[in-house]
Amino acid sequence: MVKFLHSMIRVADLDATLDFFKLLGIEEVRRKESEKGRFTLVFLAAPGQEDVAEVELTYNWPPEDGSAGEVYGGGRNFGHLAYQVEDIYQTCQALSDAGVTINRPPRDGHMAFIRTPDGVSIELLQKDGSLEPREPWASMENIGSW
Repeated sequence: MVKFLHSMIRVADLDATLDFFKLLGIEEVRRKESEKGRFTLVFLAAPGQEDVAEVELTYNWPPEDGSAGEVYGGGRNFGHLAYQVEDIYQTCQALSDAGVTINRPPRDGHMAFIRTPDGVSIELLQKDGSLEPREPWASMENIGSW
């Protein structure tokens, strides 16, 4: 039997990445510091998803030279993480208000894409199908890659 444990992404700025995930309601569930290995592991989960579907953030100290996109390949080589949300329009508005770029707006009321500070692609999916398309989202263009 196989049990999914977690996905791991490397991060260049741990605090910025934790702040980003907090905007989605994803919280830290445990942390491991390794002086000898010179790294910090932070495990994140949505409420009630601890030990079910977690993301491990790996922060190497000191951080490697270059921007996050240069250090870790821009995130596209990873694929993406996906999270279900109660109201995709409300979620995207809150993220946008916090300064997060909505790379693929939820034009269809069902799906949107954003990126972490390290360039990892995050897919947001509307719970229970799709909401009716509505403005300003329905007419928004994509921004960058997702």
